[in-house]
Amino acid sequence: MKDTLILDTNYFDTINHDHRDPNPWLALYLDNSIPINDTTKKALLADNDSKSVRFLQPIISFFSKLLMFAIHVLKFFFPRSFNSPKILHRILSWGMKNFLSPHANLLIFRHFHVGSEILQFIAGNIEGLEMKTSPIKPIDFNCVKENIFLDHDLNLYNFAIKLNKNLKEKDLQIGRAKKLNLSMISEDQFNHIEFPNRWSNILDLRSAIELFTPFYQFFLTSNDFVRASNSLQLDETIAIYAAKILGTPAHLSLVNNKHPMVPASTFGAAYNLVLHGLAAETLHEILVQTKLDQAENNILYPKD
Repeated sequence: MKDTLILDTNYFDTINHDHRDPNPWLALYLDNSIPINDTTKKALLADNDSKSVRFLQPIISFFSKLLMFAIHVLKFFFPRSFNSPKILHRILSWGMKNFLSPHANLLIFRHFHVGSEILQFIAGNIEGLEMKTSPIKPIDFNCVKENIFLDHDLNLYNFAIKLNKNLKEKDLQIGRAKKLNLSMISEDQFNHIEFPNRWSNILDLRSAIELFTPFYQFFLTSNDFVRASNSLQLDETIAIYAAKILGTPAHLSLVNNKHPMVPASTFGAAYNLVLHGLAAETLHEILVQTKLDQAENNILYPKD
């Protein structure tokens, strides 16, 4: 692949500290109060500091909301029309490859890996429960064409349903694990995939999501789109599962998408999706650090 780029890890080393005009993203990068993978942190903050955020995002966001309202009216009368996840994911794959910045692409690809490992961690750390998950771990843009965005949303709901059915049938409770199984948690920085870096690859993450959301709404049924939007609030549910297993509820304060029984408006889906990604990254980093602490103290759980 020509004109490709692995994340520039020296981005923040080139920013000079001006006491009269401090860079807010440099301040957040140097601050370590929020647990997050270092490569992800650099990608997210560099993405926030891009020209795309300053100049394109406000325009894209405005027109995206107008288009979403028009599609909402159309779908009210024809809720199951124009349903084609296959076409949707081909558009998403093409758009990601040709217009998203390397930072934005890395954050999206990494999210699927992180989310899959978190669900595997929960399923693998409940005593008396054996449950298989459906990991989604894309390695290139062709993987995107396999309905991975829709499947990601379905996985969350199917996981919650299967998990709680099994718990009720076997009269089990999620509790603190006596021996944590962290074999599924990857310490990989996920910077081995080279993403396109041509002149057209300029869109930041949130601008891309704002741009893609009307396509998502148009090519899915109303039920699929609303369910996908509401799935973001399952962040709180997944975080509670993990907190019970770890016995440390502190990371719940890092969750912003909450109250799944009181659904939020679909018009805020783009912003909430970025928060969803951040919540997954912080929880995953906590699991990574727990795994590293275990290794340092020779407390290793055998791999499956």
